[in-house]
Amino acid sequence: MLKLSDNPPLLSPSVESVADLPGRWWVAHTRARQEKALAWDLLGRGIGYFLPMSECVTYSGGRKRRVMRPLFTSYLFLCGQDSDRYAAMTTNRVFQTINVVDQANLVAELTALERALAGDAELAPCLLPEVGRRCRVTAGPFKDTEGVVIEHGKRARLVLSVSILGQGAAMEIDASLLQSID
Repeated sequence: MLKLSDNPPLLSPSVESVADLPGRWWVAHTRARQEKALAWDLLGRGIGYFLPMSECVTYSGGRKRRVMRPLFTSYLFLCGQDSDRYAAMTTNRVFQTINVVDQANLVAELTALERALAGDAELAPCLLPEVGRRCRVTAGPFKDTEGVVIEHGKRARLVLSVSILGQGAAMEIDASLLQSID
């Protein structure tokens, strides 16, 4: 188990935001538990990537440990040229790459996740709900973040989706900060 400081950066350190990465996006479907190793490989080769991770607590050997877990098990987002995709495939850590047809939509979804992670939101992986309202945060550090909402009293769970995977990550937010955009 890696120490918190031994994890790869969430985003290629050569850029400040997901939107700044040049090239085409693909979703890398990795072998089991190879997301972080692939991120280190891509970092060493200078290939742009985004690996959203959240901190969680586990118990191992009778000890409480804080670890970083990928939000989307067995997936990493990579950005670059066809040669970069090929280089990622040659690491023997990737089963396949998924072609992203709507590049702008993926960048918008990843930017929402990046904003939530930068704001220290507590994210939990979840499947994208079939029903619910699409809303936008109207104020605070997550202003203009969009997602599907499942209400729970005064607090709401905003699901930040990555539609190409059919998955998302949920964060809790005050329901009064949400405005419906349907």
